[in-house]
Amino acid sequence: MRGLLLSVSCLLSLFALAQNPSGMINPASTTDVVDTLGQRDLIGIGIKFLHLHPKGPPHVKGKRVYFSLLPLSTSVPGGGNALVTSTQAGFYLGDRKTTYLSNITFSPSINLRGQFNLPFHSNIWSAGNAWNYQGDTRFSIYPQYTWGLGASQPEDHKILIRYQYVRVYQNALKRIEPYLFAGVGYNMDLNIGIHTDNDTVSLQKFTGYDYGTANHSNSFSSGITLNLLYDTRNNSINPLPGTFFNIIYRVNPQLLGSNTNWHSLYLDARKYFSFSPVGQNVLALWSYFWTTLGSNAPYLNLPAVGWDPNQHSGRGFYPGRYTGKSLYYAESEYRRDITTDGLFGFVVFGELATAIEPHTAEFERVHLAAGTGLRIKFNKRSASNVGIDFGFSRSYNTVSIGLGEAF
Repeated sequence: MRGLLLSVSCLLSLFALAQNPSGMINPASTTDVVDTLGQRDLIGIGIKFLHLHPKGPPHVKGKRVYFSLLPLSTSVPGGGNALVTSTQAGFYLGDRKTTYLSNITFSPSINLRGQFNLPFHSNIWSAGNAWNYQGDTRFSIYPQYTWGLGASQPEDHKILIRYQYVRVYQNALKRIEPYLFAGVGYNMDLNIGIHTDNDTVSLQKFTGYDYGTANHSNSFSSGITLNLLYDTRNNSINPLPGTFFNIIYRVNPQLLGSNTNWHSLYLDARKYFSFSPVGQNVLALWSYFWTTLGSNAPYLNLPAVGWDPNQHSGRGFYPGRYTGKSLYYAESEYRRDITTDGLFGFVVFGELATAIEPHTAEFERVHLAAGTGLRIKFNKRSASNVGIDFGFSRSYNTVSIGLGEAF
């Protein structure tokens, strides 16, 4: 209980900072000319080098669409590398003075061993921000290590598990006040053929957890979510100074097909401070608390570092390294331009993560990670960057490449 109170108080403290939006750039103050005047990006450099004469970006419902496409190779959970193609589209469905930038991201990855991941994310803002539609659909076959419950498991206490994963998350939120939105959604998780590499040691035996861990079993969760969102950022691809606070309460009854009745609460707070009226000079803070409220969620639905709704946390931790019925995570990142034209920039970040122990239900150990990264402006219209990050913790390090910021 003390751990729960500490985590919630940390989140509320960050949210208290978020209540003062001074220095926030109002969407009404931005235009295409102001955003990109004197700026360079890889698209513009490529057009100039190849002597192309594009007619202009395509339109959706009369609004411009800003595409970013990046083929790359990067490491994946369970070891090895995969070819990844990240496609991102940013567009406005209304007057950009009163409407946030919508974005759709598709980042398929595949390797030569029959492993792949097909994620499709969408964050759509209707004209005037009257509605916000959020989507996360994915299908993946990738192995991953797990260390069991809690934050005290030693590094060599791990096992490789394999399964097929299907996710369908859809939310619709209505604006009830400026920057404040509320709505409902549907979340579905299907894990197929859960098994370890060594059939003599089942996931159930290894973790000591009885839900969603039987060898060669399936795990199905189907639930309704209640969502409350406060968001003053006008561009979620590369957030400008502003505030984000999100509450998601999820109920998964057997009536809707879930294997067990369970529920969860996710609290997410972010704050962005700008130290310059021009260029990138931002301190970004992120903290979330995720708990199953004592219920028995399937093992692969338990809170775990790196498995937040957007799977962007824990760049210095192996995905799922710390898992428990409750999890607390915090991160700070400093973002700065290197060149005055915005083409190159850098970030430095620090992270902490902890999960409650299965026997005491308390947060007993905190783990730290850090890292740095290079940013290359890919599309100045949508402010999308190519991010090359090196993250590390005590027993793990990795290089990740992608489009957009972690948060």
